[in-house]
Amino acid sequence: MSTIFRLDSSIRTEGSVSRAVADTLEASIVEAEGVDTTVIRRDVGLHPLPSDVWATSAFAGFVPEGDRSAEQVAAQALAAELADEVVAADVVVIATSLYNFGVSQHLKTWIDTLISDPRFAPGTATVKGKPAFLVIARGGGYAQGTPREGWDHATAYLRRILVDVWGLDLDVIETELTLAEVTPQMAELRDLARQQLAESHEAARTVGRSVTLKLGSAA
Repeated sequence: MSTIFRLDSSIRTEGSVSRAVADTLEASIVEAEGVDTTVIRRDVGLHPLPSDVWATSAFAGFVPEGDRSAEQVAAQALAAELADEVVAADVVVIATSLYNFGVSQHLKTWIDTLISDPRFAPGTATVKGKPAFLVIARGGGYAQGTPREGWDHATAYLRRILVDVWGLDLDVIETELTLAEVTPQMAELRDLARQQLAESHEAARTVGRSVTLKLGSAA
């Protein structure tokens, strides 16, 4: 039996590409690992963390335990809860979208708050080597040679945190042109967008099946 931690940060439900591809990935992992697989869910897109929780939790670390305010104690308890969810998982899935060329504020708050827990501070190795998947959707095209090459300021940052800071064994599933279907100016890109989406779902199925092998080699 395995445990998946899945975080969603899209502000959309219906029509969300990151959620849909993550659904395919989750189903593939569950199929590979068995029906007893447990899924821990955290949806910061629909249920955002308080905007001040990170700062409150981070500053609490500089205050003697007995002198902390009720707000600081509560913030650190929430940070510990977030950390517990990831530590308990065998596999980590993070589904997100590129918003205004950067990281979702809800996802960033989750990351910052998690780092305020000692188990996820830079230099620790609490989750090192765990299989992880980043599912990211981008409304436009940001590939090399496109007009907006270099405008994606989220993916590289997320790789840095997930791989270089936390040491996760990361696979990235990227889908572009997700706004083509609803943007008249992108009408000529719709066939390419559909192709990319199909390829992302297939990639999710493929890497999901690889989890069993990864977990076996890490045992």
